[in-house]
Order: sequence, then structure tokens, then C-alpha cells
Amino acid sequence: MRVLRTFGLVKGLPVIAENNGKKLGTVADLCLAEGEVYGLIVNKQNFFKQKLYLDYGKILSIGPDGVMISSEVALEKRLDNPFHTLSHQSPIAGKMVMNREGESLGILNDVYFKEELGTIVGYEISDGFFSDLQDGKKIIKAVGPAKLGKDTIIVTPETT
Repeated sequence: MRVLRTFGLVKGLPVIAENNGKKLGTVADLCLAEGEVYGLIVNKQNFFKQKLYLDYGKILSIGPDGVMISSEVALEKRLDNPFHTLSHQSPIAGKMVMNREGESLGILNDVYFKEELGTIVGYEISDGFFSDLQDGKKIIKAVGPAKLGKDTIIVTPETT
């Protein structure tokens, strides 16, 4: 059983209905707020590219090769999500991450979350292309939920 997962591993996975085995679309983005994953944005495969909302509580499982839901009824057509996303509406990817002391930690690249609960537990931070090549990306483990602002994300890093 997997405990932690990055959104980068979930993005692009097919969403499958358990009741008939039909592929309903692919995962396009993550909806989050207050340190929790609330749902996924799914690109539905039809003539028109349609984005649908999948409440995180309606996900049966997330495997290495797909996301299982009970049926197509779990997908909602609401486009007015009040949540932040990683890269679509109200995106947080690419925002500056700072600690409560006002120190810049880098630019947000991805999030780590507990698959079973949808709780965000860490942030993948970039210091820029050349720094990433030399040192790799940093992972900031957070204590409590981050404050998601218009321009900046404020986290309380875990001290070790």
C-alpha cells in the first residue's frame, strides 16, 4: 500500500469506472485548499474537451496505472471550484514558497500527499533549472496546512 504520492505520478492517469470498466478520461489537475486535496480535475474524452470535477471522497483507489471510481455519476460538471489547483484555475505551481520568518524556500513544483486521506504533507521546491541539475529539487515537509496566497505560499517546515 502506498502512503505518499506526488501529483506528478497521478497526472495523466486514466480514470476508470468500476461498474463497467470504461475509461472516462484522464487526470489533469489537483484541487486543494487548507492543506487537503479536495478533488481532481478530469479531462473527459469526447468530441469537445470537457473538464470535470471528481470529489476526492468518491475515489475508490489510486493505483500505479489508474484511478478507480464507482461510475461516471461520480464526475461533476461544476467549473466554479472554490479551490486552488496545481496548474489550472488559481494555480499554485510556480509560486514562491516562503517560511513564516520571511525566508524564500524556492518555487513550488509539486506536492506530496497521503493517498488514503488526501492530506498534503510536503512540497517539492525548485531553486531554478541550473540549481536543480546540480543539487536536485528540495522536498519541504510541512507542519500543518500551508497558507495559499495570491502571490506566495507560506509553509511551516518540519524541523529535524
